Amino acid sequence: MGLRHMFLMQRGALFGWVPVCLAVGIGTFFNLTWEPSPPLLIGLAAAALLAMIAGRFSGELLGPVFVAIGLVVAGFVLAGVRTNSVAEPVLGWRYYGPVEGRIIAIDRSQSDALRLTLDRVVLARVGPDKTPARVRISLHGDRSDDIAAEPGLRVMTTGHLSPPSGPVEPDGFDFQRHAWFVQLGAVGYTRVPLMGIERAQQGQAGLAVFRIRMAASARIQAVLPGDIGGFAAAITTGDRSAMSASALDALRASNLAHLLAISGLHMGLLSGVVFAGLRILFALIPYVALRMPARSMAAGGALIASAGYLALSGGNVSTERAFIMVAVALCALMLGRRAISLRAVAIAAIIVLVLRPEALMGPGFQMSFAATTALVAVFGWLRDADLPLGPAWLRPVIGVVMSSAIAGFATAPIAAAHFNAFAQYGLIANVVSVPLMGVLVIPAAVVAVVLAPLGLEFIGLQFMRLGLRWILWVAHGVAGWDGARSYVVGPGPWVLPLLTLGFLFAVLWQGRLRWAGGVAIALSFVLWQGATRPALLIADTGTLVGVMTAQGRALSKPKGAGFVARNWLENDGDGSDQLAAAARWKLGALGDVEVIHLSGKRAAAKLARCGKGQIVVASVAWEGAQGKGCTLFEPDALRETGSIAFIMQDGALIKRTSRAAVGDRLWTNWPKARRTKRVASKDQ
Repeated sequence: MGLRHMFLMQRGALFGWVPVCLAVGIGTFFNLTWEPSPPLLIGLAAAALLAMIAGRFSGELLGPVFVAIGLVVAGFVLAGVRTNSVAEPVLGWRYYGPVEGRIIAIDRSQSDALRLTLDRVVLARVGPDKTPARVRISLHGDRSDDIAAEPGLRVMTTGHLSPPSGPVEPDGFDFQRHAWFVQLGAVGYTRVPLMGIERAQQGQAGLAVFRIRMAASARIQAVLPGDIGGFAAAITTGDRSAMSASALDALRASNLAHLLAISGLHMGLLSGVVFAGLRILFALIPYVALRMPARSMAAGGALIASAGYLALSGGNVSTERAFIMVAVALCALMLGRRAISLRAVAIAAIIVLVLRPEALMGPGFQMSFAATTALVAVFGWLRDADLPLGPAWLRPVIGVVMSSAIAGFATAPIAAAHFNAFAQYGLIANVVSVPLMGVLVIPAAVVAVVLAPLGLEFIGLQFMRLGLRWILWVAHGVAGWDGARSYVVGPGPWVLPLLTLGFLFAVLWQGRLRWAGGVAIALSFVLWQGATRPALLIADTGTLVGVMTAQGRALSKPKGAGFVARNWLENDGDGSDQLAAAARWKLGALGDVEVIHLSGKRAAAKLARCGKGQIVVASVAWEGAQGKGCTLFEPDALRETGSIAFIMQDGALIKRTSRAAVGDRLWTNWPKARRTKRVASKDQ
């Protein structure tokens, strides 16, 4: 009777579990180390359908269970179908030679180099069936002779290309998987001038929007130079290429970097401003106000404006997700339903997961839905409990502070898990900055867009300047405070799923058992606290080695492989730079095991032999270790295994490779194992 009563209490709240079940299936698919075959996916799709049918006829207790099983299996199948549907060739080797293609995206790399994404790619001596659909190339060196990059321009250069790399360490971020779903088959760089060979063709809708975006960005930067103009261009067109590295770092350190991404905040503010403006306009027209559904019309106008914002911003994944959430709320308004509810959040999550199952694995999806779910749940509880938020004149301020605090607490663990950093004063920075986005920056942007056809957009942009100058001032000020950014150790693979399921159970379950979600959350933090880091890390190219010491991770060289070094140190929860970490390097850092890194041919030539108790990592092929009893890792072998981690357990080093962690999936590009491996002894 108790079990029956517990399940009956969930009536009306079960819909919120639909995206959760889909997410469990999707997460299971992406964490497999083998690739499900198409026949298996077809069979599972049939099983999911049968489970749904069984749920329809299985009564009040077993029905939801069968439906939940069907949804989990459906999520698995959705992820499999999506993975196969985006399949495009991936470069299987390192390439140097002519690179030709059409510019479809312009941004900047982490090293602040201009970066171009090309489609319709042509590579010398590479057949069409092996040529990637898209490549991304960074422009290094002196670029004074380059033609100006513009949307749709067909360009040619000579560059280095490589397949997208795997995780920098086992269980780390998998760039190969990310690249697969954006159909990026190769990445690289060039130091040769960029030449234009064909102008953009007219009549191509996607490139027409791209050209409008870049023209709008250029106009904004002409009126608002410097970081303010770059900030304005980022939040209106999605073009971040004009932001300086120092400004970006200050925004990250103050937890204001989310203001750069066109996400739920911007889309919500824009739709809110347009909706409020249209409601006021319609109220001023008696015929419309008295005889027509003014609220629904205003919601429809806001939906159209949001769709235009989506197109203008480039339509990236985070903006698409924000548009879906806003569209669900506006459609609810047009239908006379409550716009903000957990059901609306669930509908938005379902749409995103069905269209882009891979979004589940990224921090953007996780953080945006965590913040939205927490805000809706807390303010819904306050509404149902009829708790006052202070005097009427103070409620807007209290609401802003509460919203920032709730969203901050909900997203902080996810951000720390993905980025290994926590902004200590992020709440303060957000409280004094986010309101200005709503009352000044976004309304001014709307005014600028409305006045642009008249050539008067500078009026709105000048008001944007005031708000953005304040936000950047706050960002630099907060980032300069002592302890503004603290670093945390990367969690184990089960921490974030356990934390998420605990949070969702606490929010969605009806009854006292919901407090079990708090137990799961507490357990996840206990597991996180006990996370251990590898004693030894080896890059997949052999160009960098990291040994854990009492002072932190020691790196084998002070420069080079900077992306790998930065990720290793961040995952350690270490705020040091590569130069400081390299100063810790010394031989014999692992006790009885001596770690030797041979970086380059000269270093390899200096070492004639090695012996037992030594681990030698070479960035080039090395002949000195054969038959000498040491453990050798060379580039060819490392390409087969990916990056390697050694865990110290009971005094012994236990090896784990990225290939073992990721497995052989459609997006992986591991070379076939060779019959003869040039390793001098068995792995330790």
